[in-house]
Amino acid sequence: MQPSEDLLEMIASFSGNLVALTGAGISADSGIPTFRGKDGLWNRYLPEELATPQAFARDPELVWEWYAWRMRKIFKAEPNPAHIALALMERKGLIKAVITQNVDNLHERAGSRNVIHLHGRIDEMRCTECGKVVEVTEPPESIPPHCRCGGLMRPNVVWFGEALPQKELNLATELCSSNNVVVIGTSALVQPAASMPFYAKRNGYHVIEVNPNTTPLTGIADLSIREKAGKAFEEVCTILKEEEIR
Repeated sequence: MQPSEDLLEMIASFSGNLVALTGAGISADSGIPTFRGKDGLWNRYLPEELATPQAFARDPELVWEWYAWRMRKIFKAEPNPAHIALALMERKGLIKAVITQNVDNLHERAGSRNVIHLHGRIDEMRCTECGKVVEVTEPPESIPPHCRCGGLMRPNVVWFGEALPQKELNLATELCSSNNVVVIGTSALVQPAASMPFYAKRNGYHVIEVNPNTTPLTGIADLSIREKAGKAFEEVCTILKEEEIR
C-alpha cells in the first residue's frame, strides 16, 4: 500500500477517536518561515532575543517590527493539503480536535473549527495594561501599537519564559491522554507538547507520525510517514474531497 493509503486506513479505523498535534512543519509547506527563518533582515537576532517579555520591555518597537514581518508572511500564506485534510476529517467525524503549536490561523482558514492554540495566536494583540484582546488581519499601522486605554499592545503569543495558557494546556493533555494522536510536522522537542503523544501511547492508544525526519516519537509510533505534511496528505485530501461530492 502507498503511505497515504496506510495513513487514511489507520485514521478510518479509529472511528473518530483521534486528535491531531501539529507543529511548524505543517505551516512550512504553506511557505511560512520557521521560527528561525533565514530572512537576512533578522539573521543577526536569535528568536530568544526577541520573543521574550524582557526584550519587549527593553525595545517594544524592535520586537513589533519582527512580528510585523512575520504577520505579513503568515497573512499572505494559504492552507495546504494537510490543513485542508484535517478540516475535512473533522467535518466527517474522523477527528475531534487539532492541537497546534503554531501561532498562525491556517487551520481555521482551512475550515477546522475545534483548534486548540498552545502558543497563542499571531492574529491577535493583547493589551499589557487592561488585558483586552483585539483580532487583527494585518500588521498594526503604528508600531508599537497602543490600546484605547493607553496601554502598550503586544502579540497575543506565548514567549520564552512564559507559561502556556492553562485552559488550553489542560484540554490538550486530556485529549491526548484519551485518544489516538496523529503528530504532523513537529520535531517533538518542545515541551510540554512533546510529551503529549506519550500520554496516548501509555494509555493504550495509537500514535501516527508524519515527518520527513526521525524524531523522539519515531520509536513509539505505530505508523511513521516519512514525507512533508503537505505531500503526505495530498492524496488523503483528494479522497476526502471526492467523498464529499458523492
